Amino acid sequence: MIKLYGHGGSENHGCEAIIRATARLLNAPITLFSSHPEQDKAYGLDKLCTLQEDSDVFYPRGSREWFLSAVQTKLTGKIDLTMRFRKKALLSGAEKDDVFLSVGGDNYCYAGPELIAATNRNLRKRGVKTVLWGCSVEPELTKDPVIAADLAGFALITARESISYEALKKVNPNTVLVADPAFTLERKDLPLPGGWVDGQMIGINASPLILQSGDGELVMEAYKSLIRRILETTDCSVALIPHVVCENNDDRIPLKVLYDAFAETGRVILIDDHNCMELKGYIARCRMFIGARTHATIAAYSSCVPTLVLGYSVKSRGIARDLFGTEENYVLPVQQLPDADALARGFEWLLANEEEICRQLKETIPTYRTKAQAAVEYILL
Repeated sequence: MIKLYGHGGSENHGCEAIIRATARLLNAPITLFSSHPEQDKAYGLDKLCTLQEDSDVFYPRGSREWFLSAVQTKLTGKIDLTMRFRKKALLSGAEKDDVFLSVGGDNYCYAGPELIAATNRNLRKRGVKTVLWGCSVEPELTKDPVIAADLAGFALITARESISYEALKKVNPNTVLVADPAFTLERKDLPLPGGWVDGQMIGINASPLILQSGDGELVMEAYKSLIRRILETTDCSVALIPHVVCENNDDRIPLKVLYDAFAETGRVILIDDHNCMELKGYIARCRMFIGARTHATIAAYSSCVPTLVLGYSVKSRGIARDLFGTEENYVLPVQQLPDADALARGFEWLLANEEEICRQLKETIPTYRTKAQAAVEYILL
């Protein structure tokens, strides 16, 4: 049985896109362990797979579980027992000969990899095969002995870009270079909203994360400068498109600020929340796209829309490098914005090179889809 874990819920439509695309690629019964199954049901994932809750269980201080795990941690420094109790639902659903795909593509890029490692050790003790699926990992993390040992324990790692692949191959020879499964995601075209100018829309996505990664005020000014440049120097209009709507991490918050700043022009619209296929439908009908969320930009790339990424991690750089041979002019690191006009200059480069970028994407994307599909064959080996 194939089971997916490490999924944080479909209000992050990048996570939803990974699940939808993976389910279609596998074309087999799957179970999805999710920390927010109510979100997944709201966006229709219950029609693709069996949903199981994977919420953490915390035992009160002084309880038997708390005491036993505290003793183990004190004596050995390990948190395996802590995670065995915390991940009770996930681990009770593990049966020998199951294949567990860790689908949080960049979970190792954020806080808590030691918790992930302890969960994986518990799964492997139950005789299951673990696979790190469509991932990106900051190369520096692989130098941590605890994380390296965890990564070495995967029966298979499918890396979605070459920077991560080169680092992961050194700690686990069962690492293959594929492409993010979301490159194969189908799109669904909804009726276009009022104010949409066919063939002349510049899609823009902003994330609270990037406002926290660098100088937040400078980043917001860069977005405003970009929109002003579009409105003043082209006949294009702007579509502000969210891709994550989680509480405390909601793209609609910075996008609403941008919308309010330019609403009176009549040339800026704000797209509502939708599932990932419907959002891809809007992104695919943009002339160009400037985005912060990785899977919003993957929706654009895979639709052959020229794209500028406001990047903040290895995944942005790695995917651009693999598609174009370089990340220069395709990724603008948020931590290194030189001034408030940097995004506007990046857009102008995109505009000047629009035809060549479209040509490159049309040549490359079919191969990318094939690479994503090939990942399934490695699981079946």
